[in-house]
Amino acid sequence: MKKTKTSKRISKEEGKRLLHQMQLIRRFEEKSAEVYTETKIRGFLHLYVGEEAVAVGVIQALMEEDYILSTYREHGHALARGMDPGAIMAEMYGKVEGCAMGRGGSMHLFDKNIHFFGGNAIVGGHLPMAVGMALASKKQGKKNVTCCFFGEGAAAEGEFHESMNLAALWGAPVLFLCENNLYAMGTALKYTHSEQQLEKKGPTYGIETATVNGMDLLEVMAAAQKAVDYIRKTGKPYFLVCYTYRFRAHSMFDAELYRDKAEVEEWKKQDPIPQFKKYLLEAQLITEKEIASLESAVEKEVAEAVDFAENGTWEPVEDLYRFVYSEKQEP
Repeated sequence: MKKTKTSKRISKEEGKRLLHQMQLIRRFEEKSAEVYTETKIRGFLHLYVGEEAVAVGVIQALMEEDYILSTYREHGHALARGMDPGAIMAEMYGKVEGCAMGRGGSMHLFDKNIHFFGGNAIVGGHLPMAVGMALASKKQGKKNVTCCFFGEGAAAEGEFHESMNLAALWGAPVLFLCENNLYAMGTALKYTHSEQQLEKKGPTYGIETATVNGMDLLEVMAAAQKAVDYIRKTGKPYFLVCYTYRFRAHSMFDAELYRDKAEVEEWKKQDPIPQFKKYLLEAQLITEKEIASLESAVEKEVAEAVDFAENGTWEPVEDLYRFVYSEKQEP
């Protein structure tokens, strides 16, 4: 197992773009929580606040033709991939203009045009799908990588072990990307895994494995790039464990009685956004004025997404059973 660090320099434009992406995810999630309390978003809502560096850092290493599968905490991944914020917000509102026509909601974001295949609500359920998609790409002679985001809770599921085993056996070009935020829903890692160093699980299947500080954007970028380069070169799977932390509760229904508030505050000192701002300022890649302008642009972008959702349309009741069965195709 290897722990990846970097002293990589980035350009001014790249720095601004990366900061914009992380701030967009943060503000989008905060606004989602606000409108949820107004009952404009219904059902479950799992926020990504605190983990922005993982989504943004990993997706930088991916190409347009690569596939992405994610969990029910996928808003950050979708935004980092380039999904339209308005389409995401409209989906959570249940409007037809949403990325899945309002039928998927928060946990089922989907956009085949950017190869973003969910938003999967069943813990660990998408890991076998990722292996299958990667194997299909291999058999079709494609050179793309399938990136599968999942939490440490999924690593206790049978699908995790089955998927790792088959990916290694078949040489499937899949990046197993574990976002280890230490609490699987509301249960600490020490209560769910006899071996808490999840990175030790990869080598048992003969899979190249590394860990990285998921609160540091540049380190995540370097680790993800190394992983993806390895997969493209060898065609084999790779297991990358990002140690991160969610600042919000598991979901909007979560009373959060399983962890100490002092622990949360301690982790907030590692907030990836202020850390990256500090790096950009010290490297003279951005100014305070530019940061303020960027934050204003993000605020406007999120407000426009909410307006788009608010002004969206509800699906007609007569279409309730549409898509239950495949529609008849004309000869």
